[in-house]
Parts: sequence; C-alpha cells; structure tokens
Amino acid sequence: MIFTPQFADKKEKKQKTDDPQEESEALYYAQKKDDVPRLVGICGDLDEEKAGELMYGMISLYEAGINYQLSDPKDENSEVLVSYSPFEFIISTLGGNAQEMFGIHDLMRVLQENCEIYTVGLGKVFSAGTLLLASGTKGKRRIGKNCRVMIHAVLGGNHGSIHNLENEMDEIRWTQDRYIEAMVAETNMSKTHLKKILNRKVNAYFTAEEAVELGIADIIF
Repeated sequence: MIFTPQFADKKEKKQKTDDPQEESEALYYAQKKDDVPRLVGICGDLDEEKAGELMYGMISLYEAGINYQLSDPKDENSEVLVSYSPFEFIISTLGGNAQEMFGIHDLMRVLQENCEIYTVGLGKVFSAGTLLLASGTKGKRRIGKNCRVMIHAVLGGNHGSIHNLENEMDEIRWTQDRYIEAMVAETNMSKTHLKKILNRKVNAYFTAEEAVELGIADIIF
C-alpha cells in the first residue's frame, strides 16, 4: 500500500503582470498546505509500481511546498524569498527491488537540496527500506521503539550460460558496492563495519536503539 498526497482545489500560482497590485499578490502567493497531511509512505514490498507512485508523491509534495514571500512585506519591490515546507516519508516494508530503492534514494538526495524529508520507520524496516529510512534529513529520522531494522547482502539469481551468469554476478557486485557506498554516506557505519555485517551471509536484525547507534535513525518514539 502506498500513501500519496491528494490535493483538492489546488491554487495555481499567478503569472507576472504589468499591474503592480496583481504583481504584489503573485509575490505574496504561497500554496495552502493545511488542507492535507504532508506525507507519503509505503506499507508493503517495494516494486516498480509502488516506487513510481512514491516518487510521484514526493515530487508533488515538493512542488506543493514551495513558498514565496517578500523580504519586506511593505515593499513590493523587495527581494522574493523562496522556502520549502518539509514532508514526512513513512516506511514499513520487507524490502524490494534494489534499482527502485536507488531511484527513490537519488530523488530524495536531490529534493533535500531544498526540502527536508522526515523519515519515519514503523513496524519493520527491512532490506531496501533501511537505506530509505537512513536517507532522510539528518536529525529528523524517527523510528518506533518496537520497529525492527534488517540489513542483508544483495540477493540475485539467474540461469543460462556461464557467460550470462558471470555477467549477472558482475551486476550483483556493482549493486552491492553502490549499496555499501550509499549506506556509509547516510549512516555512522564505516565501510569495514558494514562489510562485516553483509559477510555474515544471514539477515542482520537490529532494534530501534541499535539503529540509532548505527546512524540509521535519530529519534525513537
């Protein structure tokens, strides 16, 4: 299940005009955000369809959260200031496709150049979900006290000629290397520590407290 924003009666931003009064109104414009919760989320496995819905929801929230304000409200010729309202990303998943995980992760990094994303882990945050939880705005990543977090090595499988299998193994190694780089960048874990966890060849489970120690989350609630 995917939680995506529903915007009713969305007001369009006014275009610039030669009329000073209309121009002033356009500069003061800010989209109304109190009508709906500013959140998106996933509850279930991460597949191509759900990833697409998540990314669309994030982009919609990002664009709906752009605020325009004059630096001096009494002077319509003063500088126009632009700010971005944050939104929440709720995660409860067993994991899913690595490529979809990277797609969402990359989008989150781009959006966070302007907009904070508050990730929230509930119930289970496994596999691909762990990187997504860790990818939220640092200091604003929350996790439920009974939530479990799980990390494991990249999984894959194929059949065919030895050449095809070797090619697929190269792809799996590339995916694992990129996953390690992303996790190290988003958490407190070193590359050596994370590789030790992945080399156990079993699922590695963590409590909410351990997730905070590892830098996957910041706040337990």
